Amino acid sequence: MTHSERAYYAQRAPEYDDFYLGTGLYASRARPGWHEEVESLRSLLASLSFSAIADVACGTGFLTRHLAGRVVGIDQSLAMLQIARAWVPGGRVVQGDALGLPFPAGTFDCLSAGHYYGHLRQSDRDRFLVEAHRVAARILIIDAAARGESSTEEVQPRMLNDGSRHSVYKRYFTPVQLLSELGGGRVLHAGRWFVVVLA
Repeated sequence: MTHSERAYYAQRAPEYDDFYLGTGLYASRARPGWHEEVESLRSLLASLSFSAIADVACGTGFLTRHLAGRVVGIDQSLAMLQIARAWVPGGRVVQGDALGLPFPAGTFDCLSAGHYYGHLRQSDRDRFLVEAHRVAARILIIDAAARGESSTEEVQPRMLNDGSRHSVYKRYFTPVQLLSELGGGRVLHAGRWFVVVLA
C-alpha cells in the first residue's frame, strides 16, 4: 500500500463500518443480497475453530469479533485500532505492519486477512505471503468477489463523508485465482460479493 492509501484508511476509520452496514455513503448503493451475504460471512467466521488466530489489517474489528480462539488483531492505523478495541473486547489489538509482523515464527495456527490482500500490489503480495507463512500454519483470506469469470484490478476513486477524494488500488477475485495465488486450499465461501478461502 502507498503512503496515501494508508492515510486514507486512517481517515476513513470512523465511517469504515458503513461499508458492511450499508449506511452513510453506502446507503444508496444497489447491492442485491448484500446484507444476507454479510450475515453468511459472519456465521462462517464464527463456525471456524482455531486455537490462536491473527487478524491482519483488522481495521475496526468488524469481522475480527466473529473469530473464535485467542484472537490478536493487527493494523497499522491507530484510528482503526481504537474502534477495534471496542468491537473485540475479549481479544488483543496491536499496531503493526502486515509486511513485517511483530510475532515469532509459528505463533498462530491461522492468519486471517479481510479485504486486505486485494489491496496489495505484486511486490507487497509476495512479502505478505512470506510473513503470513512465517507466523501461521494456515491463511484465511476474505476479499471481494469478481463479477465475471476472471479477476480484475483497478485504481478506484473513493470519497469520504467529509468530501475528500482518494485513489485506492483494488483487485477482485474468482475463487480459482485466489486459490492459485495462495498455493491451494479450500473455498469456504463463493458469493456474489465475497470470496473466502483457507490455504
